[in-house]
Amino acid sequence: MFEGGEAAGKSTQAALLAERLGAVLTREPGGTAVGDALRRLLLDLPLAPVPKAEALMMLAARAQHVAEVIQPALARGADVVCDRYSGSTLAYQGYGRGLSLTELRDVDHWATEGRAPDVVVLLDLPVSVARRRLSSSHLDRIEAEGDEFLERARSGYRHLAAADPGRWRVVDAVGPVDEVAERVWKAIE
Repeated sequence: MFEGGEAAGKSTQAALLAERLGAVLTREPGGTAVGDALRRLLLDLPLAPVPKAEALMMLAARAQHVAEVIQPALARGADVVCDRYSGSTLAYQGYGRGLSLTELRDVDHWATEGRAPDVVVLLDLPVSVARRRLSSSHLDRIEAEGDEFLERARSGYRHLAAADPGRWRVVDAVGPVDEVAERVWKAIE
Protein backbone atom coordinates (compact mmCIF):
# COMPACT_ATOMS: atom_id res chain seq x y z
CA MET A 1 0.00 0.00 0.00
CA PHE A 2 1.15 3.52 -0.72
CA GLU A 3 0.43 6.36 1.65
CA GLY A 4 1.48 9.98 1.72
CA GLY A 5 0.35 13.54 1.42
CA GLU A 6 -0.89 15.41 -1.59
CA ALA A 7 1.36 15.39 -4.69
CA ALA A 8 3.80 12.91 -3.14
CA GLY A 9 3.66 10.70 -6.23
CA LYS A 10 1.59 7.85 -4.81
CA SER A 11 -0.32 7.10 -8.02
CA THR A 12 2.83 7.18 -10.13
CA GLN A 13 4.88 5.04 -7.76
CA ALA A 14 2.03 2.59 -7.14
CA ALA A 15 1.65 2.07 -10.89
CA LEU A 16 5.38 1.54 -11.36
CA LEU A 17 5.60 -0.96 -8.50
CA ALA A 18 2.47 -2.84 -9.59
CA GLU A 19 3.91 -3.19 -13.09
CA ARG A 20 7.26 -4.38 -11.72
CA LEU A 21 5.54 -6.97 -9.49
CA GLY A 22 2.77 -7.95 -11.92
CA ALA A 23 0.31 -6.96 -9.20
CA VAL A 24 -3.26 -5.69 -9.23
CA LEU A 25 -3.22 -1.88 -9.08
CA THR A 26 -6.05 -0.06 -7.36
CA ARG A 27 -6.77 3.18 -5.48
CA GLU A 28 -8.84 4.74 -2.73
CA PRO A 29 -11.26 6.24 -2.52
CA GLY A 30 -12.38 4.55 -5.68
CA GLY A 31 -11.54 1.31 -7.37
CA THR A 32 -15.24 0.34 -7.57
CA ALA A 33 -18.37 2.00 -8.94
CA VAL A 34 -19.53 2.82 -5.40
CA GLY A 35 -16.07 4.01 -4.42
CA ASP A 36 -15.78 6.23 -7.49
CA ALA A 37 -19.17 7.81 -6.74
CA LEU A 38 -18.10 8.47 -3.15
CA ARG A 39 -14.77 9.88 -4.42
CA ARG A 40 -16.66 12.43 -6.53
CA LEU A 41 -18.77 13.41 -3.50
CA LEU A 42 -15.73 13.69 -1.26
CA LEU A 43 -13.27 15.43 -3.54
CA ASP A 44 -14.85 17.03 -6.58
CA LEU A 45 -18.16 18.51 -5.49
CA PRO A 46 -18.33 21.77 -3.55
CA LEU A 47 -19.63 19.95 -0.50
CA ALA A 48 -18.00 20.09 2.91
CA PRO A 49 -19.15 17.13 4.99
CA VAL A 50 -18.53 17.28 8.72
CA PRO A 51 -15.42 15.30 9.70
CA LYS A 52 -17.37 12.23 10.90
CA ALA A 53 -19.39 12.09 7.68
CA GLU A 54 -16.19 12.46 5.64
CA ALA A 55 -14.59 9.58 7.55
CA LEU A 56 -17.64 7.35 7.17
CA MET A 57 -17.79 8.01 3.43
CA MET A 58 -14.09 7.10 3.11
CA LEU A 59 -14.68 3.94 5.11
CA ALA A 60 -17.77 3.03 3.08
CA ALA A 61 -15.66 3.29 -0.08
CA ARG A 62 -12.98 1.12 1.58
CA ALA A 63 -15.47 -1.58 2.62
CA GLN A 64 -16.71 -1.82 -0.98
CA HIS A 65 -13.14 -1.80 -2.28
CA VAL A 66 -12.03 -4.62 0.01
CA ALA A 67 -15.09 -6.74 -0.86
CA GLU A 68 -14.99 -6.19 -4.62
CA VAL A 69 -11.30 -5.80 -5.45
CA ILE A 70 -8.80 -6.61 -2.71
CA GLN A 71 -10.25 -9.81 -1.22
CA PRO A 72 -10.96 -11.43 -4.63
CA ALA A 73 -7.46 -10.57 -5.87
CA LEU A 74 -5.82 -12.01 -2.77
CA ALA A 75 -8.07 -15.10 -2.94
CA ARG A 76 -6.78 -15.89 -6.42
CA GLY A 77 -3.18 -15.43 -5.25
CA ALA A 78 -2.49 -12.02 -6.75
CA ASP A 79 -0.46 -9.29 -5.11
CA VAL A 80 -2.24 -5.96 -4.65
CA VAL A 81 -0.72 -2.50 -4.78
CA CYS A 82 -3.09 0.18 -3.56
CA ASP A 83 -2.82 3.95 -3.74
CA ARG A 84 -4.06 4.83 -0.20
CA TYR A 85 -5.68 2.66 2.44
CA SER A 86 -6.24 2.77 6.20
CA GLY A 87 -3.27 5.02 6.91
CA SER A 88 -4.92 7.82 4.94
CA THR A 89 -8.01 7.72 7.14
CA LEU A 90 -5.90 7.89 10.29
CA ALA A 91 -3.68 10.67 8.91
CA TYR A 92 -6.37 12.85 7.33
CA GLN A 93 -9.48 12.27 9.40
CA GLY A 94 -7.63 11.42 12.62
CA TYR A 95 -4.58 13.66 12.83
CA GLY A 96 -5.82 16.20 10.26
CA ARG A 97 -9.47 16.57 11.32
CA GLY A 98 -8.97 15.66 14.98
CA LEU A 99 -11.21 12.58 15.12
CA SER A 100 -10.47 9.80 17.59
CA LEU A 101 -7.80 7.44 16.27
CA THR A 102 -9.23 4.63 18.39
CA GLU A 103 -12.71 5.02 16.92
CA LEU A 104 -11.34 5.34 13.37
CA ARG A 105 -9.25 2.19 13.84
CA ASP A 106 -12.28 0.28 15.13
CA VAL A 107 -14.53 1.25 12.23
CA ASP A 108 -11.71 0.72 9.72
CA HIS A 109 -11.10 -2.78 11.12
CA TRP A 110 -14.80 -3.53 10.65
CA ALA A 111 -14.85 -2.06 7.11
CA THR A 112 -11.75 -4.00 6.02
CA GLU A 113 -12.65 -7.21 7.86
CA GLY A 114 -9.26 -6.83 9.52
CA ARG A 115 -7.39 -6.91 6.21
CA ALA A 116 -4.11 -5.05 6.74
CA PRO A 117 -1.30 -4.58 4.23
CA ASP A 118 1.94 -6.53 4.54
CA VAL A 119 3.95 -3.40 3.68
CA VAL A 120 3.06 0.29 3.68
CA VAL A 121 5.25 2.68 1.71
CA LEU A 122 4.99 6.23 3.03
CA LEU A 123 6.08 8.69 0.37
CA ASP A 124 7.15 11.56 2.58
CA LEU A 125 7.07 15.00 0.97
CA PRO A 126 7.26 18.41 2.65
CA VAL A 127 4.04 20.39 2.22
CA SER A 128 6.00 23.26 0.67
CA VAL A 129 7.20 20.94 -2.12
CA ALA A 130 3.69 19.51 -2.53
CA ARG A 131 2.30 23.02 -3.03
CA ARG A 132 4.79 23.62 -5.86
CA ARG A 133 3.78 20.34 -7.52
CA LEU A 134 0.04 20.97 -7.30
CA SER A 135 -1.68 22.87 -10.06
CA SER A 136 -3.67 25.68 -8.45
CA SER A 137 -6.15 25.64 -11.33
CA HIS A 138 -7.90 22.37 -10.42
CA LEU A 139 -7.41 21.45 -6.77
CA ASP A 140 -9.79 18.95 -5.20
CA ARG A 141 -11.33 19.69 -1.81
CA ILE A 142 -8.52 18.03 0.18
CA GLU A 143 -5.70 19.53 -1.93
CA ALA A 144 -7.27 22.97 -1.36
CA GLU A 145 -7.10 22.60 2.43
CA GLY A 146 -4.71 24.93 4.22
CA ASP A 147 -1.10 24.05 4.89
CA GLU A 148 -1.78 23.57 8.63
CA PHE A 149 -4.19 20.73 7.88
CA LEU A 150 -1.76 19.13 5.41
CA GLU A 151 1.08 19.45 7.95
CA ARG A 152 -1.06 17.70 10.60
CA ALA A 153 -1.75 14.87 8.14
CA ARG A 154 1.95 14.59 7.25
CA SER A 155 2.88 14.51 10.92
CA GLY A 156 0.21 11.85 11.44
CA TYR A 157 1.71 9.66 8.75
CA ARG A 158 5.12 9.97 10.34
CA HIS A 159 3.69 9.00 13.75
CA LEU A 160 1.98 5.96 12.21
CA ALA A 161 5.21 4.89 10.51
CA ALA A 162 7.24 5.33 13.69
CA ALA A 163 4.72 3.27 15.66
CA ASP A 164 4.91 0.31 13.25
CA PRO A 165 8.39 0.20 11.67
CA GLY A 166 8.04 -3.49 10.85
CA ARG A 167 5.29 -2.72 8.34
CA TRP A 168 5.91 0.91 7.29
CA ARG A 169 8.77 2.05 5.03
CA VAL A 170 9.37 5.79 4.86
CA VAL A 171 10.68 6.92 1.48
CA ASP A 172 11.82 10.44 0.59
CA ALA A 173 9.50 11.53 -2.23
CA VAL A 174 11.61 14.50 -3.34
CA GLY A 175 13.35 14.01 -6.67
CA PRO A 176 12.81 12.59 -10.13
CA VAL A 177 10.29 9.76 -10.57
CA ASP A 178 12.94 7.14 -11.37
CA GLU A 179 15.04 8.02 -8.31
CA VAL A 180 12.02 7.78 -6.02
CA ALA A 181 11.05 4.48 -7.68
CA GLU A 182 14.49 3.10 -6.91
CA ARG A 183 14.16 4.22 -3.27
CA VAL A 184 10.76 2.49 -3.10
CA TRP A 185 12.18 -0.73 -4.51
CA LYS A 186 15.10 -0.71 -2.05
CA ALA A 187 12.70 -0.07 0.84
CA ILE A 188 10.51 -3.08 0.06
CA GLU A 189 13.06 -5.43 -1.47
